[in-house]
Amino acid sequence: MPRCFHPNEAELLHGVELVSTDLFDTLLLRTLRSERARIVAGERSFARKLAEQGLTVSEIWLVEARLEAQRLAYRALNMAAQDGEVALTDVIRRQIAMLGLPADLCGTRLAIEIAVEKEALRPNRPLAALLRHCRSEGRRVIAISDIGLPTSALETLVLHVHGEPLLDRIYSSAELGLTKRRGGLFHAVLAAEGMRATNALHIGDDLLADHRVPAALGLRTLHVPRRQARRRLSRLHGGVSELGRLVRKRRALTGGSLAAVEKPYAFGREVLGPIVAEFCLAIWLYVDEAAKRNDVALLFCARGGLGIRLAFEQVVTSLKLPFSVKRDNLMISRLVAARAAVMTRSAAALDELGREFRDDSFADVARALSGESHELPPAWNEPFAPARFFALLDSPAGDAVAAAIDRQNGLFRRHLVAASGGASRIILCDTGLYGSTQRLLAAGFPEFSCETVQFARCNYKGFSEDHFPRVVGLAVERNRYSAFAVRSTVLRYWQLIESLFEPAIPSVRVFEQDLSGDVACNAGEIAFGKVDLLAGNALLAGALAYIEGVGDGRVIMQDAARAWLRLRQAVTRPAEADLAALAIGERSVDFGRAGAVGDGGKLPDGPLSRLTSIRTQLWREGAIVRAFPHLRWPLLTAIEAFHALRGFSIGLHR
Repeated sequence: MPRCFHPNEAELLHGVELVSTDLFDTLLLRTLRSERARIVAGERSFARKLAEQGLTVSEIWLVEARLEAQRLAYRALNMAAQDGEVALTDVIRRQIAMLGLPADLCGTRLAIEIAVEKEALRPNRPLAALLRHCRSEGRRVIAISDIGLPTSALETLVLHVHGEPLLDRIYSSAELGLTKRRGGLFHAVLAAEGMRATNALHIGDDLLADHRVPAALGLRTLHVPRRQARRRLSRLHGGVSELGRLVRKRRALTGGSLAAVEKPYAFGREVLGPIVAEFCLAIWLYVDEAAKRNDVALLFCARGGLGIRLAFEQVVTSLKLPFSVKRDNLMISRLVAARAAVMTRSAAALDELGREFRDDSFADVARALSGESHELPPAWNEPFAPARFFALLDSPAGDAVAAAIDRQNGLFRRHLVAASGGASRIILCDTGLYGSTQRLLAAGFPEFSCETVQFARCNYKGFSEDHFPRVVGLAVERNRYSAFAVRSTVLRYWQLIESLFEPAIPSVRVFEQDLSGDVACNAGEIAFGKVDLLAGNALLAGALAYIEGVGDGRVIMQDAARAWLRLRQAVTRPAEADLAALAIGERSVDFGRAGAVGDGGKLPDGPLSRLTSIRTQLWREGAIVRAFPHLRWPLLTAIEAFHALRGFSIGLHR
C-alpha cells in the first residue's frame, strides 16, 4: 500500500534503534465515520445503558453536555501557556456531573467510547508488517499518540484491530500531560527510553506533530499523510451528522415555547434564569479544566462579576458540582485597569481614554485617573487629544498627576495580589463585551498571567483584537448581531445583560488604605455576601429563583435552548409585555464620570424627531415599539431583514 511504502527500507532503518509510530490515521486507520458521528453513536448507546438502570436521559442532551464539556476543556487548555492534553476521562467526568448522574458511570461511558472506536478503525497492515520486522531485528517499537484516551484504552484498541501485540509500549499525551505538537512528548519519550534522537524513527500522518516537530528535534521521520479525498469525505460525514443532531434537538424543543410575561421577576425566572445557569455551567467547565495543571484564582470583576458570582455559587450548590478553586471578588473597573496601562505608557490606554473622554479636556482625564483635583496650566484645559497625553503627563506640570495615578495603581496592585493569593493563573470573570479590562491589565501588569471569561465577546469598538486570544465569550463570540445566530441577540440589547448582573453600587474609582491596613474602595465592601445584589433587581431575583429550583444540567440545557429563542423574540420583536419586563431604567456611567444612561426615557414629539432619536436609544427595537406602536411590525421586520441581508453579504465576501 502506498500509504506506508518506502522505496529503501534498509536505508530508512539504518542506525535506528527505536521506532515510534502515531496511532490514529497511521497504525489504526479510521473509516469515513466522523468524530461527531462517533460521539452521537456513543451517547445513544450510553442513553440505552442508563435506561437499563432506570435513568432516563435523552441522547440529545447527553451529546450536548459532552460537546460543551469537550469544547470548553480545549479552550481552557489552549489558553494555558504550557504543554498538555485534555483527558477524555475528565470530559466524561464533567459531563456526568453536569447531568447529575452517578460518578461511577464514568467507567461505563469510557467503555462505550472504546467500543465505538473499535467499530471505526481498521488495520494498516503494511505498517504493522514493518513494525513486526523491526521487532524481530531487536529494535524497540513504541507508539506516541496525541489523544485524550488513557494508555490502557489505546492498548485495547491496538490489540483489537491488529489481533496480536505489536508494540513494546504506548505513550499517551493525556497521561503524560505533554504533546507531540509542542515537542515535549518526544523529549519525555526519548528520556524514558534512554535513546538519542538521532537513533529514533517516527512515523505519522500529521505534518506538524509527526514530521516537522520531531525532525527539528533530530529524529528521523516518515510522513504518511492521509489522503485528501478521505479527509474531505470524513468532514462531509461530520457535517451531515451535525445537521442531523441539530434537527433532532430542534424537534425535541417543538411545542415548548415560552409564553410572554410582563413582570421582570417572571421574565428573569422563565427566560434569563436558564440562560444564566447555562453560562455558569460554562464557567465551571472552563475553570475546572484550567485548575488541573495550574494554581488558579477565579476573580469576579466588580460590578457585573458580583452578580455573576452569586449565580455561579448557586449553580455549583444546586447541581452539587465539585469545585475547590480559590475565588474572590475583585475591586476593578476599566478606569482602574487604565491606570495600570497608563503607567506603562501603553497605546491601549490611549484608545480607551480617547473613546471615553472625546468631549472632555486633559484636566478631566487627569482628575478621573488620579482620583483628585490638581492645579494645572491652561494647556490641560484644551480638548483631550490622546496623542498628546503622555507628553503632558511626563512634563513637570504632570508630575503630581502621575504620582497620584501611581499611588492609586499601587493600591490596586496590592489588592490584586491579595485577591489572587499568588496564583500562577488568574481567570477574571466579567460580563463583556470587548474585554477592555483584560487588554489594559495585560499592558499594565505583564508579570501577571491573566485571562478573562465573560458572557460575550465582541469588538464593537473597532480597536485591536490582539488580546482576544486571552478573552473567552462563553455564550457568544461575534462582532455583530446575526439574524441566523440566536445567541448574538444579546448584542442588540447588551445593556440588559449588564443591568442583570450589576448591583446598585458605584463603579470602582478610587482606593485608600483603611484603618486595618487593607485596601478599600469607593464602592464599599464588595466581598461575597456583603452586597445586597437583589435590591431593586427583579430580573436577577427571578433568575436566582430558577437556579435554586433546578436539579441537573439536562434541565438547564433544555430550558436554555427555549429561553434563547424567547429572548430573541423579546429583544428583536418586543410586545408590550416585553417592554415592561426588560426596561432597565438608568445606570451610572463608568470610567470615573458623572451621569447616567438608560432606556425608557421620554421620546421627542413629531414622527421625524422620534425616528431620528431611535439611533441614540440603548434598545432600538424597544424604542420603535414605544414610538410607533401602529407601525412597529413593518419597522421591526425591516430591521431584521437588514441584519439578515448584511450577514448573508458578509458570508459571501469572506
